[in-house]
Amino acid sequence: MSLEAQARAALRRGDLPAAAVAAQALVSSAPDQSAGFFLLGIVAAEAGQIAKAVPLIEAALERGPKAEHLAQLAKLLILLRRDGEAADAVDKAIALTPDDPLTLDTLGCVLARLGRHEESIARFSAAVTSEPGNLEYRYNLAAANGFTGRVDEARTHYETILAKDPGNARAHYALAILSRQTSQANHVPRLQAAVTAADKPEDALRLRYALAKELEDLGDPGAFEQLWTANVAHKRTIGYSFALDAAIFDAIETLFAGDRNALAAVPGNPDPAPIFVVGMPRTGTTLVDRILSSHRDVGSAGELQAMPLAVKQLAGTQSRAVIDPATIAASGTLDPAAIGDAYLARAAHHRPAGTSRFTDKLPANFLYIGHIARALPNARIVCLRRNPMDTVWSNYKNLFASQSAYYAYSYDLMDTACYYARFDALMRLWERLFPGRVLQLSYEALVADQQGQTRELLEHCGLDWDETCLSFHENGAAVATPSAAQVRRPLNADAIGKWRTHEAALRPVANWLEAQGFTID
Repeated sequence: MSLEAQARAALRRGDLPAAAVAAQALVSSAPDQSAGFFLLGIVAAEAGQIAKAVPLIEAALERGPKAEHLAQLAKLLILLRRDGEAADAVDKAIALTPDDPLTLDTLGCVLARLGRHEESIARFSAAVTSEPGNLEYRYNLAAANGFTGRVDEARTHYETILAKDPGNARAHYALAILSRQTSQANHVPRLQAAVTAADKPEDALRLRYALAKELEDLGDPGAFEQLWTANVAHKRTIGYSFALDAAIFDAIETLFAGDRNALAAVPGNPDPAPIFVVGMPRTGTTLVDRILSSHRDVGSAGELQAMPLAVKQLAGTQSRAVIDPATIAASGTLDPAAIGDAYLARAAHHRPAGTSRFTDKLPANFLYIGHIARALPNARIVCLRRNPMDTVWSNYKNLFASQSAYYAYSYDLMDTACYYARFDALMRLWERLFPGRVLQLSYEALVADQQGQTRELLEHCGLDWDETCLSFHENGAAVATPSAAQVRRPLNADAIGKWRTHEAALRPVANWLEAQGFTID
């Protein structure tokens, strides 16, 4: 067996030391060949040493371009948040017309992370055609089909996965959120059986969320028990305390409320292209993004990490967290124009071609409104507001990225209520500091008066009237959020007041919010 074959075999069985020995021997015996450097890079990546892996794979590419090497480099660059370089590597790999399924699947994953979902489908489809029994490839294809509105195709692939792997929690959950379930068509009995059989905490979490979602669709109050069980366990697993988020809010308020000149009082980047759609999750941010991106002059860039990463990069703090009190404090000395420049550079590779404006709908950008207002003085900002109790319930019942610090509060009802209260206080601070910069758009008002509120939205964003914005549900662009099914339907009031299905269980939260001065009706 050749040294390359030995290294690849060791990688397949997870024996990294043996793979490293074989790869290093290959480098020593053939330093002018790419294989040894590439395999050493993969060993480093598998060991979690991404920064070490990248130069090794780049060294392989210096010895000749190969699609496999470019695809793996792109994957690593995405992990390092170097999206522009990842996009370049992907395009170079595609130009080499690869045909092996792993490379095709890897390219599809990177394209999806770049928001190029339509392009990802061709790669995922080719991978599945080449290796139909690989359930990971098929799951990725199913997800891409769901993002792009090919619901029937997605459903078929998920069912194929479950036929071969009945306990596949990811497929169960994805199938549950793919569309609204009915009494005539649902998966409740199958999900109940899967929950009983689950033996891994992460699987149980996904399965209970899936079951709760379907029960909620059916109007069954049993959804609450499933969520409660799942969330109590997951909060314990992640070790979350609301004090972690409270410290972030405190740091932002200290930086901006304590000094109206926070950030240097110099001009920012004047580019008017960005439109930030922010707010608590599940309050209509995806809906507004679809309305805006239905306009002839606007494209959706999706949920970008560009602003958080720009601030983190320029602040230069060493913590692993993208946002923390130290990073916020350090950001107070930054040049606003430098933040704006860094943001636009990161966003550039996600902007759809052919439009002069773009939306960035990362909900958590409400934490960065102070930075945005200074760094991009001509950018427009829209913040979604929704009934406090519907906001709390909607956050609690939706499974976000389970390891993301952004949403760690959402596994506890009182934590979520406290987060809502701090969000509201911060939005009031931004209004005092930057009056008129943020349009605070009521979800309920938008549902009640779609045309009037859409006109106000477009006017705030500096856009001419476009009738197409009223038909946002016909927008064919991909949607990679839990709201995908909802925003492909015309505007409706189905989600308003949904918390009352579980009013008895949620009454302590309602009482607390009312005691804080919030109106819940």
